[in-house]
Amino acid sequence: MVEADVVEVMIALPGQLFFNTQIPACLWFLAKGKRARAGEVLFIDTRKLAVMISRVQCELTGEVIDRIAGTVAAWRGEAGADEYADVAGYCRSVRLAEIAEHGHVLTPGRYVGAEAVEDDDEGFEAKMQALTEKLGEQMAKGAELDAVIRARLGGLGYEF
Repeated sequence: MVEADVVEVMIALPGQLFFNTQIPACLWFLAKGKRARAGEVLFIDTRKLAVMISRVQCELTGEVIDRIAGTVAAWRGEAGADEYADVAGYCRSVRLAEIAEHGHVLTPGRYVGAEAVEDDDEGFEAKMQALTEKLGEQMAKGAELDAVIRARLGGLGYEF
């Protein structure tokens, strides 16, 4: 199907989206004769865009669905759509040759990559020192709380 250029869009959905399964799913959009972007496949990863609506289920909001639809429309070059651009961690247009290099695997996460992370210009050593100091403070506070709990339980006759 990839070599025949039938796969148009692949959208990775988050887990816990459906009542009957908690595993993530993937939507495949196929087209026998692509009108635009022949030789390319659009990959969209929505796994991190869902919001939890209960302890066991999530949903894609209307905004997210509109974003997905807008991305597909832009990629296809539809009238009135914004200009398409790859977004790290969300979407990427991939040529069939690159898909072939990856063994024809059609997992969106493989192609969209990770989203860009802001760099706070703090060096590793300084950041590690600050984190280590904070951990030490929290461990000391934890030890104090353990002593208070032991004393209170002891006062109630429950020694350990």
